[in-house]
Formats: sequence, structure tokens, C-alpha cells
Amino acid sequence: MQSYRTSLGHAHLRVRDLDRAVEFYTRFLKLELIERLGGQFAFLSGSGAHHDLALQALGAAAPKPPRFATGLQHVAFEVADHGAFAAAFHELDGAGVPVAAVDHGISWAMYFADPDGNGLEIFWDTRRESHGACSWAGRAEPLTVDRIDAGSMSSALS
Repeated sequence: MQSYRTSLGHAHLRVRDLDRAVEFYTRFLKLELIERLGGQFAFLSGSGAHHDLALQALGAAAPKPPRFATGLQHVAFEVADHGAFAAAFHELDGAGVPVAAVDHGISWAMYFADPDGNGLEIFWDTRRESHGACSWAGRAEPLTVDRIDAGSMSSALS
């Protein structure tokens, strides 16, 4: 039997309001709207691919995903450095989007939900930084605004 490898091609999320979802993902995750099929589908990209994220409208009556059910926990988006992490945090926080920021040792991560309750993460991989860990080991230390801002300043100075 022949062996093969796969890579993640895209995530497909169901939403209630396509316009609201497109606005959210283009504003906060800096994705570009590549293609839209009426009021049913939108395809967004941050990588230059046709799409990294497909959004499918289900209508206003669609239920939110159950919080503690099996299924997708979140979709993660990576940023390049401290400055980008801090900028994303402040943009979300300034817009009133509830954000939980944590230091995992191997990364700094912020967790939040889109307007339909889909879980999202923006993270900065810190494994190559002097303070970064090599493996996760279950660490999830809360990140304060002061640490986020100090990290942003130190990366801007280097």
C-alpha cells in the first residue's frame, strides 16, 4: 500500500449571518474575502490560497454550538511576533470581544468566539524565543495586559 501525507486545507464554519461573519473575520483575523456565492457561502484567505476558511450561512434560527459537546473546539490562527499578538489582543479587547489570553510556554494564545459562538484562537509560537519551552506540558498561565504589552515592546526593540 502506498503511503501519503496530508495537510490541513481549510476550515468550514457554519454561521447564522454571513455578512456579520465576513465582517468579523476580515476585521479581527485580517482574512481577505476571496469569493462569495450569494448569501450562502463566503471563502476567505490569509495565505494566498483560494480559501483557508469557508463560511456557510444557515440563517438566524440556527442554534449555537453546544459548549461541552464533542466537535470542533476552536480554529487557530498564527501571528508572527509579540507585536502582532498584542495588536490583535487590543483590537479584540477594544471592540468588546471577550478574550482569554494564556502563556502555554510554547506559545502565547488568546481564545475567543466569533458572533456565532465558534471557538477561535490567535497564537504566537514562542518555542524559538529565549523564554519559550520545547514542549507544552499542560501549561496555561494567564497573560495579563502588562505582560502582553511588555512582550510587544521587547520584540519591537530587538
